[in-house]
Amino acid sequence: MNDTIVSGAADTDTLSRLTQGTVLVVGDIMLDRFVEGAVERISPEAPIPILRVTNERQALGGAGNVARNIASLGGSVRLVTAIGNDPAGRSVLAELAEMETAEVLPVTASDRPTGVKTRYMAATQQLLRADRETVAPLSTTDATAIVTRAKSALDGAGAMILSDYGKGVLAPETLSELITIAREAGVPVLVDPKGRDFSIYRGASLLTPNRQELSLASGMPTDNDQEIAAACATITQNAGVDGLLATRSEQGMTLYRTDAEAPQIDNLPTRARAVYDVVGAGDTVIAAMALGLAAGLDPVASAQIANRAAGIVVGKVGTAVAYPDEILADSHEDAFAGAETKCAPLSEAIDRVAGWRREGHKVGFTNGCFDLLHPGHVSLISQAAAACDKLVLGLNSDESVRRLKGESRPIQSEASRATVLASLEGVDLVVVFGSDTPLELINALKPDLLVKGADYTKDKVVGADEVESWGGQVMLAELVANQSTTSIAKRMNGK
Repeated sequence: MNDTIVSGAADTDTLSRLTQGTVLVVGDIMLDRFVEGAVERISPEAPIPILRVTNERQALGGAGNVARNIASLGGSVRLVTAIGNDPAGRSVLAELAEMETAEVLPVTASDRPTGVKTRYMAATQQLLRADRETVAPLSTTDATAIVTRAKSALDGAGAMILSDYGKGVLAPETLSELITIAREAGVPVLVDPKGRDFSIYRGASLLTPNRQELSLASGMPTDNDQEIAAACATITQNAGVDGLLATRSEQGMTLYRTDAEAPQIDNLPTRARAVYDVVGAGDTVIAAMALGLAAGLDPVASAQIANRAAGIVVGKVGTAVAYPDEILADSHEDAFAGAETKCAPLSEAIDRVAGWRREGHKVGFTNGCFDLLHPGHVSLISQAAAACDKLVLGLNSDESVRRLKGESRPIQSEASRATVLASLEGVDLVVVFGSDTPLELINALKPDLLVKGADYTKDKVVGADEVESWGGQVMLAELVANQSTTSIAKRMNGK
């Protein structure tokens, strides 16, 4: 049995690959409504709190939230589900229509309303949940329509998710048909399981139970790594599935995969964080895992993204999603150590720069690969920092460096390079970018000063025209002779 602990980071280029994935989602959908307010007194009529309502909102639940998570990560999603011919169903379709990368193939059920869950919230605490739903298998006609639509949507999909909330869309016969057609097409099947009997998912590629579900289905304790592994082994054997991604709350996740010789077990720890709401976290896990596989990532890399995405979502209130920028920032925090406050995704960098500008600061910008920091780099950064109040440094991602410098580069990862750069006193912000040039970054941040080395002429500096168009300046910094990462690398290799 191979048992490893995997921490791992998600870099810019790995996350950008998620946009290449297409996932088919089939399952129960519902509308989540949130009635929010404050509790200031107890009712004189009964010993219950009185909620003074200040806000009401709604979001997609169940398979809809899975689809929303896939779209938020940049992937394409096809959704097959059943809704009622009612106002809630029309609200569901309206919410889905706002997702640009989603294709919806709904079956209008003849025998049930659209499920609605209403949560009454005081601050971040749930006071009450009220459900309006029908829990029963779909009619034979509607179940057949679900399978037919799923089969037509399977072409071009890199993974299929069965989002089983036990409401009736995924009856055992329907599950069996869907798993069979996906396996015949060579498409991995991931299932968010419900109940004790996981054998109804026989043939699935991966189940994503939480710790309690794992214990109930296996009839075994799940308090530590060894017990988790034993429970996973029992389920894979008894249920006839290829593997499990077991979520373990504050203990992270365990990815268990069967193998001809020995099971592959990867334990993924989670980072300590405040937990506000676990609603929908399972949807985030299966969405990120499936999208990673659909985009061609290996199972461990996909699980790492799912682990970080889930950690982000539980820090939000209600059914929520994680975005690539948030995952990247979370991933880099582990590597950036004390310099993490200087490293930010573009969305956060835009806010910081806007704040600096409101305070009257002159914002400078320079960029580069900065692979093996040398005196030439330090001189460039020092000159740039001296010419402005706040200096933003654009850093080429690992994949960007490979395209520019060759397959043997970078020598150091983007996280390592960002850590070193963020530790320099003159650097106020580091932003990793994945394109070949920093033009998009420059247009987004609109710096007052653009700095490059004097080996460039101004007409060759990317972004020079743009910076001058909004009244900024372009500065060519003096060079330190005979300093370059390429020459250092050659000397290291004895060339």
